Formats: sequence, C-alpha cells, structure tokens
Amino acid sequence: MPHKHNKPRIYKTAGQVDMILVYKNINKVIFILIIICFLQLPVFADSPEVKKQDTAQETVIVKDYQNINEKWGIKPLHMRLSAGGYMLDFRYRVTDAEKASPIFSRALKPFLIDQATGAKFSVPEPPKVGALRQTRRPAADKNYFIIFANPGNYVKKGNRVTVVIGELKIENLVVE
Repeated sequence: MPHKHNKPRIYKTAGQVDMILVYKNINKVIFILIIICFLQLPVFADSPEVKKQDTAQETVIVKDYQNINEKWGIKPLHMRLSAGGYMLDFRYRVTDAEKASPIFSRALKPFLIDQATGAKFSVPEPPKVGALRQTRRPAADKNYFIIFANPGNYVKKGNRVTVVIGELKIENLVVE
C-alpha cells in the first residue's frame, strides 16, 4: 500500500508544458503581438479608405519638405505618440523609390532628437522582431514607418523633434 504522504505523479504532455510556458511569458507574447500589428499596418495603408484619411490628416509642418522630397524621394506625413506615449510613430510616403533607397539601408541607425533638450531617442530592436522600421526595398506611392522609443513619456504632444537617418535630417516635426 502506498504511504499517505506520497502524492500521485501528474505527467504533463508536451502541449500542456507549452501552454504553461506561454502563460508564464504572457507579457512577452503580448508585446510581440503588438509589434506584429505595427509591422502589418503598412499593408493596409494602400487601401482606398486609409488613403483618404491619410490625405486629410497630412500636416505640412516645414517649408523644406519640398527640398526633402526632391533630394530624398520621401514626403514626411506625421510624427505621433503611440503605445500610450512610450513610442513615437514617424510616418512618411515614398515618392521616388530610387532616391529613397539609401535611407532603407540596414546599416543606418535612425534616431530622433528632441529639439528643446537635445535628448536622443533610438529605434527599439527587440531580439525576435528586429528594428521597428522598414528596411526592404521601397516602392513609390507607399507609406512607411519608423518607431522610436520614448521612455518615460519624455517627448510630449506639441514638442518639436528632428529625425536623422544617415545624412537625411528632417527638422521641426511637431509631435501630434
């Protein structure tokens, strides 16, 4: 007869063990799902409904945007707070894929500068997802994004910022 102190052993299947690991790492799973959602956004940017919204919401902030468009083949659309203020979402439209291709290089590390304080913010690079920016070959007339970290909600709505990607410098973007 078994002793009273011996508890029956419970054997878990591989599927049960996997579920336990998922529940233990639920925060990581949620974070990865949010990142995947961000990466899927440009796919929907070409739908007619979104194009109408983007056109209506585009804000021209700097007079030099025409020069940026002529030299680099991109048109800055907006800089918005995202993820509860912990990230900054920079959107731009490629107008000339050939001119814009140098800024899509993986070797370039874009950063953002808060003009009031000079503080620099980088692009997060989660290990499983990689840098939160697009680096595939650009296509004309498509919107692209770069997500910058904003730890502690340092940059606020209304702040002026500068985006630097290699030699490209886009100044006086107002955070929406």
